[in-house]
Amino acid sequence: MDPSLQVKAGEVLAGKYRIERVLGQGGMGVVVQATHIHLDERVAIKFLLPQALQSPEAVARFAREARAAVKIKSEHVARVTDVGTLETGCPYMVMEYLHGRDLAQLVQDQGPLTIEHAVDFVLQASEAIAEAHSLGIVHRDLKPSNLFLIHRADGSPCVKVLDFGISKTTGMKGSGPDLGMTRTTAVMGSPLYMSPEQMASSRNVDQRTDIWALGAILFELLTGQVPFQADTMPQLCAMVLQEPAPALRGRLPMAPEGLESAILRCLEKVPTRRFNNVAELANAIAPFAPRWGRVSVERISRILTAAGQHQVTPGSETLPSSPPPEGMPPTGKGAATQAAWDQSAPAAKRSRAPLFAAVLGVGVVALGGAAVFGYTRFVANDATTPSAGPATQTVPVATAEPPPAPSAPSAPPPVVDVADVPTPAPPPSAAPAAVETVEARPAPRAKPSRPVSKKPTEKQPPKAASAAPPPPPKPVSDLYSDRK
Repeated sequence: MDPSLQVKAGEVLAGKYRIERVLGQGGMGVVVQATHIHLDERVAIKFLLPQALQSPEAVARFAREARAAVKIKSEHVARVTDVGTLETGCPYMVMEYLHGRDLAQLVQDQGPLTIEHAVDFVLQASEAIAEAHSLGIVHRDLKPSNLFLIHRADGSPCVKVLDFGISKTTGMKGSGPDLGMTRTTAVMGSPLYMSPEQMASSRNVDQRTDIWALGAILFELLTGQVPFQADTMPQLCAMVLQEPAPALRGRLPMAPEGLESAILRCLEKVPTRRFNNVAELANAIAPFAPRWGRVSVERISRILTAAGQHQVTPGSETLPSSPPPEGMPPTGKGAATQAAWDQSAPAAKRSRAPLFAAVLGVGVVALGGAAVFGYTRFVANDATTPSAGPATQTVPVATAEPPPAPSAPSAPPPVVDVADVPTPAPPPSAAPAAVETVEARPAPRAKPSRPVSKKPTEKQPPKAASAAPPPPPKPVSDLYSDRK
């Protein structure tokens, strides 16, 4: 650890923070890793560098950074949990410990990002910037190294905006204007991402200077290069002030035209030609964001609308009010609507069980109807067919029948009876056929009482017309001779 720092490794700060190692160092301060010894919680502590302590502006700006970070409640800003002052007079700020890497390191390690990832990261950062703008805070030092990428408990990426150290307050309650605190050497920021008006005068900037920086960041995430590159500071300033911004598709030919137009508008020289606020920028790049990134667009719009800095006009908002709670519906690039979700989601979950039950019911009714119709037709034919001759009226049918056999009420008559009914026979042979039919077909007479007969004990004469020509009537020859 640098011996010039106000603290050393192993030292316990404020009786509860044990210093471990240096995490990073900037132009004004240094950030170290520490552990809360009572909570066993890892934290990050930021101190001012010794040379910065000689400037009252730097000390006041450090304190204002802590107040600004506390006021911004977005998850995309590193939380500040404690502030204090060492015995030496050096102020410190305790923040949440972030495990990950900044976007500058990410691009250096992996190269340019995909369009969806780059747009998503810029939208997440814009959530924090929108809330800062709603409180009258302009960051003025946005760059990839101040956007820190971590992962949530579910593995999803989350971008945190860091370092509000040179931020400008434009009317936040409890703070006066900071014109007297602005000097070129103190608020120069990062020239590669500074707007023309910020290079000319850091005092007279507003939220549109952050929009310039967001456009430059998005350009670099997509191409791996900053929009304006020069070997010296004067050359860089001349390019930013005079030369037009390079086209995105000149370095990334497959980039969509709409995304290129949005970045070019962010990098307009005249502030009035840029997007008026972060909500307009978010809506312009929303079609190129992943579906989960579009939630950020709506949050940005609500934040600035509530602060009176953004007005939603009918038809200007094309994003859904909120994604479905169970997982998001599939959406590609372009605007989606809640109506499309409302129409498609229930239909996908509708069960087909009622349809199957209805088809099955119709089939059962049809089969049952066919069985009842066949049985009724058989009974009616058997009951109403007239006798073919007088011989059938004198046959003692009742005495020859066996007693009725009990059967299940729901069981239909055997199908074999319907199939066994022969075709009608000629009348001359009707008398012998009737006698033979009585003795050859006992099964139909053994059925339970038929619904078409009013008297169960009286049996209808057999169907003589339906009997086929029988063999010679050997067993009934005597009976036939008596009737002569």
